[in-house]
Amino acid sequence: MNLSQYFDDKEGIGILSTVDATGLVNSAVYAAPHVIDEETIAFIMRPRRSLANIRQNPNAAYLFVEKGPGYQGKRLTVVKTHEETDSDKVNLLRRSHHGGDETQATLVYFKVTDIRPLVGDAEET
Repeated sequence: MNLSQYFDDKEGIGILSTVDATGLVNSAVYAAPHVIDEETIAFIMRPRRSLANIRQNPNAAYLFVEKGPGYQGKRLTVVKTHEETDSDKVNLLRRSHHGGDETQATLVYFKVTDIRPLVGDAEET
């Protein structure tokens, strides 16, 4: 599957789910990921619960629900590989500004380990 083309072509809403070191789950609304290559995505993350969790436990899940009728989308299983705090790099990828201190944003990279459809257990080919 071509992740870059998929996220360029689809509109929808994304949910990133993370878990802290004690197993407490958090889910938050996130935009479509920045596709770095076919195995790597990145999210711009602010210093909130999701970022704190991913620093404690590198495993996460990203669910993307496509806009439109029915239940179409993707589920990505991801593992954090590294992060960057270079504000120039963050701002280069930023699609919108939500207010607040933009210098506190972190670019977090994830390896995509599994891609599944939104509904069902079939794996993507």
